[in-house]
Amino acid sequence: MSKRSLGEARVTRRIAPVGVGTVLMVALAIFFVAGCGGGGPSSDAPQEVGRKTISDLAGRTVELTTPAETLVAIGPGALRLVCYAGAASTVVGIENVEKQWGRTGRPYALAHPELLDLPVIGQGGPDSTPDPEMLLEVAPDVIFVAYLVDVAKADELQSRTGIPVVVLSYGELGTFDDALLESIRLVGEITGKQARAEELVAFIEDCQDDLAEGTADIKDADKPSVYVGGLGMKGTHGIESSSANYPPLAAFGAKNVVDETGSAGSVMIDKEKLIAWDPDIIFVDEAGLSMVKEDYEKNPGLYQSLQAVGEGSVYGFLPFNYYTSNVDTALADAYFMGTIVFPEAFADVDPQEKADEIYRFFLGRALYDRMAQDYGGFMKVDLASS
Repeated sequence: MSKRSLGEARVTRRIAPVGVGTVLMVALAIFFVAGCGGGGPSSDAPQEVGRKTISDLAGRTVELTTPAETLVAIGPGALRLVCYAGAASTVVGIENVEKQWGRTGRPYALAHPELLDLPVIGQGGPDSTPDPEMLLEVAPDVIFVAYLVDVAKADELQSRTGIPVVVLSYGELGTFDDALLESIRLVGEITGKQARAEELVAFIEDCQDDLAEGTADIKDADKPSVYVGGLGMKGTHGIESSSANYPPLAAFGAKNVVDETGSAGSVMIDKEKLIAWDPDIIFVDEAGLSMVKEDYEKNPGLYQSLQAVGEGSVYGFLPFNYYTSNVDTALADAYFMGTIVFPEAFADVDPQEKADEIYRFFLGRALYDRMAQDYGGFMKVDLASS
């Protein structure tokens, strides 16, 4: 039986890994009856407390007591991974930027508003320095850090606090990278959530496989050309802000015109180049949509020369980069974009339902409506409208 014929055995098509679908269905049923409280399904039993030596994502060897009963997570994306692993209840302090930003745009904050009431353990932010004194005030069993990949800095923080410091990473891609999956597993191992972590890793990998397999037989010559603009990159930008090897597009084999530049990741594109490419479909990150519309008002002729604009093939999608990548939203975006670029291959996918299915597995709650309320949601865009 092919993977595509397993729809009735899954929560919906394109979700449960082959061979474990029944297990996940049971886990989900138990989870929802229990009240959706802990960030996705969990089947971890209590573990015996003991000392363990682990290797973190910076290649450091760290000795600590597991399972950790209390923790803090500092740096871009660290707290998100803790929530994904189902360990939000063990967090004893958060960064000030998390409080300042509130709940907008970060599904883990929407799912766990109680975190915003915790003590502040430092300012936070991409370039901030951890505050040892504030960390000592909440005295966690372990400090998870992300993007503090300098071994010396991690060692220094551990020395100054006397608390084990474990470095996590989202990898180069920032979404579906192997380093991300290893980080989820590491959080699970340290917090006693191994089973939950493995379920989530399997879920992510299955979604990746499903997205790729859905279009594997489509020849490049038969694929429409696609451009994504308005991407956030240390701030909000207009149509020129794009990305090569853009993860949601790459996940299902879309023909991203920016890939031909040979660049990797974020890139600023000249408008003349965009006109030359004249893509069939344009996606706009809704965090930058207002800037794109403002630019349209100033240069309507430029935009109207693009076939995607003239034919009504411009679409908005949910931003997923907010204190690095919201992996759940990135997966939801990939499925939505797939329905637009390859409507026949994704004919059985309802993007909004799929988004909520993903959010429920990652965080235990349906969050699409709230995200759409903040940004607009999956939709066709008229750049001339106010």
